[in-house]
Amino acid sequence: MPIRPYGVLAARATDRRREGGTQSPHYQIFLKDSAGAGYQAPVNVLSKVPPSEVMFLADDDFRHPVTGLLPPPGSGWTPLDSQAGTGALDFIRGNLFDPSRMRPLPPDRPGVDNDLSDFLDHYVERAIADPTVAVYVFGQGFGRRRSLLGRIFRLRSARSRPAVVGVHDVHMNQGNVEEFRKDDGVWQDGGVLFHVTAEARWAAVFLAFQSQAWHTDDTTGHALGAPGGPLRARELEAPLRIVAARVGPAAPGRDAESVTLLNASPAPVDMGGWRLADGLGHLRPLPTGSLASGTTVTVAAGDGFRLGPEGGAVSLIDPAGLKVHGVAYTRDQVRYPGWTTTF
Repeated sequence: MPIRPYGVLAARATDRRREGGTQSPHYQIFLKDSAGAGYQAPVNVLSKVPPSEVMFLADDDFRHPVTGLLPPPGSGWTPLDSQAGTGALDFIRGNLFDPSRMRPLPPDRPGVDNDLSDFLDHYVERAIADPTVAVYVFGQGFGRRRSLLGRIFRLRSARSRPAVVGVHDVHMNQGNVEEFRKDDGVWQDGGVLFHVTAEARWAAVFLAFQSQAWHTDDTTGHALGAPGGPLRARELEAPLRIVAARVGPAAPGRDAESVTLLNASPAPVDMGGWRLADGLGHLRPLPTGSLASGTTVTVAAGDGFRLGPEGGAVSLIDPAGLKVHGVAYTRDQVRYPGWTTTF
């Protein structure tokens, strides 16, 4: 069954610890909420399943509408429904990042730089020194039995401690190999977001295991076909790409909302069976016919498919039913009526 409970921890960082040399090392982040309750967030830096290297993406300027759905900073643990529009993360359906930007993460050991640990150190240490830096950790909540906090910090009395004292599974939680298939689900992926309020900027860290599949069932989150890893996604070979969108009130003589696609391949593409999906999963078929190499087609919104001015996501589904490309936009990107936003 999917991981439970799934949610997000909103707190400030108070300490950190880098692990190395163990069978499954983690980067440990320690946090406190605004009420003073302590939490722990172990972040994987090595997989138990070969190939052992974790795939990661560290985005120093993360822009996505999910940041507008998060609970207040310092509010502690918040359960999230595993569905679109709740603040939950889904690496495949939420269009959080381009999977081609993920790369292998070497384990943190003497003589080998660990880019993720270094990146986390940069922001965690800044968050420790600056309480205005808000930290959001997504994953599965766990209770006191699994916590290392008791061995590191002096905790409050048991009566004052929260039921959830930590967050793990801070990584992709779908498309697993058989050993971990029971944890599969949609809209339940993990990650770490930092809100640098002084700069009005977000930073993000996303992790996946090389043994996981990038294409998964929309209901179960199970792998479709043989697991191939994030960098073997069909998305990297898709002939059609979303290149622009127009959101909000129409300019004179133009539709209010539309999506523009480009055939980036050297051959014509039959658009029969291709569809667009908005952030809530509403589908819009592409027009029938062939799209010549290097040309574009503009598809107007309709039939429930829409692009809201509050921010959203658009995905491209191929005739086999697989998501092959996707983009997301924030409210700020589409704040000028009539303008077309490019991706």
